Amino acid sequence: MKIHEYQAKSILRRFGVAVPEGHAAKTPDEAVAAAEKLGGKIWVVKSQIHAGGRGKGRIVGEVDEAAIALAAQGKPLAGPGGVRLARSLDEVREAATAMLGNTLVTKQTGIEGKTVGTIYVEGGVDIASELYLAVLLDRGTGKVLLMGSAEGGTEIEEVAEKSPEAIKKVWVDVSTGMGAWQARELAFQLGMKGKTVNKAVGFMQALYKAYMEMDASMLEINPLVITGAGDIIALDAKMTFDDNALYRHKDVLGMRDLAEEDATEVEAAEYGLNFIKLDGNIGCLVNGAGLAMSTMDIIQFKGGSPANFLDVGGGATQEAVAKAFRLITADPNVKGILVNIFGGIMKCDVIALGVIAAVKEVGLEVPLVVRLAGTNVELGKELLANSGLNLIPANTLDEAADAIVAAVAKA
Repeated sequence: MKIHEYQAKSILRRFGVAVPEGHAAKTPDEAVAAAEKLGGKIWVVKSQIHAGGRGKGRIVGEVDEAAIALAAQGKPLAGPGGVRLARSLDEVREAATAMLGNTLVTKQTGIEGKTVGTIYVEGGVDIASELYLAVLLDRGTGKVLLMGSAEGGTEIEEVAEKSPEAIKKVWVDVSTGMGAWQARELAFQLGMKGKTVNKAVGFMQALYKAYMEMDASMLEINPLVITGAGDIIALDAKMTFDDNALYRHKDVLGMRDLAEEDATEVEAAEYGLNFIKLDGNIGCLVNGAGLAMSTMDIIQFKGGSPANFLDVGGGATQEAVAKAFRLITADPNVKGILVNIFGGIMKCDVIALGVIAAVKEVGLEVPLVVRLAGTNVELGKELLANSGLNLIPANTLDEAADAIVAAVAKA
């Protein structure tokens, strides 16, 4: 689960991580009030969406698709970006008015962009230098990885691609925790000196503690800034969490912004379905994450394009399977459907009954290929054969992939 920058900073502040003071706002009036409360003569107005690259993104309104495509590539486009400096209260209001309710397009959102419903107003910071710092799980070593770069800011992806040696790494064994010496080692690698090193040690240890205690899956600070006075501040913050641990963090669960998530994926989760929408035209209904990925791979290999990842799981009910089928058919881009089931805990007859129920409810206007194997496979095939549905049976995954790709090509 992802949260917004202002929410991440509220969590980090509890763990002693230095962050600028700021206030969230949902209207221009609230934004101006936030700036007045902060005081000072300069403020930063930030769009709050679940995507990076906001500073180089662009707010778009009624513009043509070509202009939106340019914004998605990080190219210049008329209008304010997703992060804007304001030197007066009038400029705060102007930035808030331009952002709120409009669409922010960045490299990470794609051309569809995301609607800005909340902005965050912070006071200005005396920035001497910008760095990058992240905490995440390295599954290869089973350790927590602290990763940093002296070249922080909006171009960190480009740095990682073109100069991977600029990314410095330190691994932490979770059984012993993070030692001050490890934080100091990373600080030195990032070129820090003097009293800034000691401040960096405290900052990194607090960051690590927040990551561990909040069951985060990723914690990214970009940029991490060193001020003119040598202080270290998280100027931006991005946090994602392990969904399986959210039962321990009801406060974090309350920060979930459903408007930032795909509506179909949210609906699927209510039925215990693992669903991710993709850009292709062949819908996939599969049980098991590994089999689902293999199914998508072979569709691609055969020249097709999967429209979704959908794992109904091992214990799905007939109702859940029917819901999964309805979710697939609701996508107007879907021109064919492949059902690929290897019955273990999940029984093939349950899948068959779910598909039959869904088709009777919503109809079937695209080719349907069904491959069943495993528990109650003969019963499942018999139910489908006697259902009267116009479907294409297949005995192997290779055969099923050939059939659906060919059927979609003819449609």
